[in-house]
Amino acid sequence: MHLPFPLRRLSVFSWLGIAGLCTAFAAFAAYSGPAADDRPVEDAARAGLQQRAVAELPTLWIIGDSTVKVGTPGQRGWGDEIAPYFDRAKINVVNRAIGGRSSRTFITEGRWDGILGEIRPGDVVLMQFGHNDASPINEDPPVTASTRARGTLRNNSDDTVDVINILTGKPETVRSYGWYIRHYIATAREKGAVSIVCSPIPRKSWTPEGKVNRGAGGFATWAREAATQGGAAFIDLNEIIARGYEALGTAEVDTHFADRGTHTSPVGAAFNARAVVSGLNGLGAANPLAPYLSAAGREVPAFTP
Repeated sequence: MHLPFPLRRLSVFSWLGIAGLCTAFAAFAAYSGPAADDRPVEDAARAGLQQRAVAELPTLWIIGDSTVKVGTPGQRGWGDEIAPYFDRAKINVVNRAIGGRSSRTFITEGRWDGILGEIRPGDVVLMQFGHNDASPINEDPPVTASTRARGTLRNNSDDTVDVINILTGKPETVRSYGWYIRHYIATAREKGAVSIVCSPIPRKSWTPEGKVNRGAGGFATWAREAATQGGAAFIDLNEIIARGYEALGTAEVDTHFADRGTHTSPVGAAFNARAVVSGLNGLGAANPLAPYLSAAGREVPAFTP
């Protein structure tokens, strides 16, 4: 097993799996339950949109939530730390993630359609959603500052729920988390782009035995299933980072977060960006971004399950 970081005691911190139904349920609940660090949905007007630097080059489009890109001072998403791992003379790196969005609302707000209008054949889409998908699908009135109506069905099915969206007042058919991931993959392919799906990063949540609570049985599993069904590459970022946290230990991992356990500090974002690249290198010949890695990117050890 190789981890993406020069960590101490690597042989000690191999993942042994989640043993037993009770442990698995606890891990799922800890990962997919209400976050202790929810922030207001980020103002799109203030966030702005990153653009291609060189029009003639292919583009890596990064999409996701606040764990990928965040505007809160002191916090940092991994998408803003990943560019040095790529040769910018060969590929553009454009981070269009935005805080507060789920796989559903990134579409319903028109953000994905905007990217589809810019995607060209040969581009790559790197996505990570899940943290906000655990929110309510449609909250009870009245509308308050904390109302989000951004949740998805918690599975990888083709089931739907029809609602009158409390925020827009319009009918909406809400689908599963897996369906939205598969939709990104399919619509990107129609434009000639390939997709890479990341499972959501873990929160700072530990078991009594000193293990990080995974998303197994929840969003991490559904992300893998949707990627496989859609024919996209998959990076188990949840597992890669969890192993890394366990090797570092709780005290050092505390420095990786800028709040109680959801949003990363600059140190944590850099750690997670390196984990993404480790996952890319672990794809081997299936890594569509291999030709575009910088020397720093090629030097990151490949993750092996």
